[in-house]
Amino acid sequence: MSYDKELAAAKEAASLAARLCQKVQKSLLQSDVQSKNDRSPVTVADYGSQALVSFLLQKKFPTEFSLVAEEDSKDLRKDGAQEIVGRITKLVNDSLTSDGSYDVTLSTEDVLKAIDSGKSEGGYQGRHWVLDPIDGTKGFLRGGQYAIALALLDEGKVVLGVLACPNLPLASICGADQHSPNDEVGCLFFAEVGGGTYMQPLDGSSTMKVQVSAVENPEEASFFESYEAAHSMHDLSNLIAQKLGVKAPPVRIDSQVKYGALSRGDGAIYLRLPKKGYREKIWDHAAGSIVVTEAGGLVTDVAGNPLDFSRGKYLDLDTGIIATNHKLMPLVFKAVRESLEEKASSL
Repeated sequence: MSYDKELAAAKEAASLAARLCQKVQKSLLQSDVQSKNDRSPVTVADYGSQALVSFLLQKKFPTEFSLVAEEDSKDLRKDGAQEIVGRITKLVNDSLTSDGSYDVTLSTEDVLKAIDSGKSEGGYQGRHWVLDPIDGTKGFLRGGQYAIALALLDEGKVVLGVLACPNLPLASICGADQHSPNDEVGCLFFAEVGGGTYMQPLDGSSTMKVQVSAVENPEEASFFESYEAAHSMHDLSNLIAQKLGVKAPPVRIDSQVKYGALSRGDGAIYLRLPKKGYREKIWDHAAGSIVVTEAGGLVTDVAGNPLDFSRGKYLDLDTGIIATNHKLMPLVFKAVRESLEEKASSL
């Protein structure tokens, strides 16, 4: 079954949302940041990105639209939020106008409704879009890496994924400065089930097929992990790296940009080992996982199970996530299990 029409719509929506986010990041003001209960900052761009993607997808697929997304408009409907809502609305309308394809002006209520269209619970029946409007809000706020991550589930399986990575250089970041001023930045990764993974500049100029690293010797491999210590146990990652004999220091990056970089062979291993009690959400991995698997990689939990996106908003999995190539997976899997057992016995 072909998902070409859906993939084209997803690429357009994610690219427009990326442009909106770039505009905000350039002129980030203190008032753009609200605090959310879990302390992860939510920005004007976060809401604007979700409203824009939601509006565009509903316009293209009005009869069958379900969106599982991170944000809702509750905080934006409170007293005192009018100014921020006004700015979000202007941002969304400016983005639609700048594209030239949409002769439409959304009201504030239209924008709030578009944000709230992301309240679907997902599941194993039917089709559901899955969106993280800004994956890596902390990276976004510090001028680092972030992604707009959009995927489509069909009967509980991820069938396409798009990662817009506005600050990722088109050239490899492995062993190099992630912010090299000479590099052209802004990548769009996209994958459709059975069709491979491709990368192009955000301006859409040239497309190239990408493949995960073919490295077989773990000593030659480099690995990615989360920038934020809260998202991954760095001490455990160090132990695993020692067992594998990995020489290179870990590359720490925010967001699903790691999946994109892995898919084109910048590094060979991605470990996400969050602290106990953390529940992964599907929007944090849906797009990234298919981008890696269609590039020839493997993505599993620590028990070796494929990720199951059919159970609603949460990924209930064993301990954490491993992504690498087929040759390295048995070695990484063994090192992870041994390290977890050692850590458990030392407590």
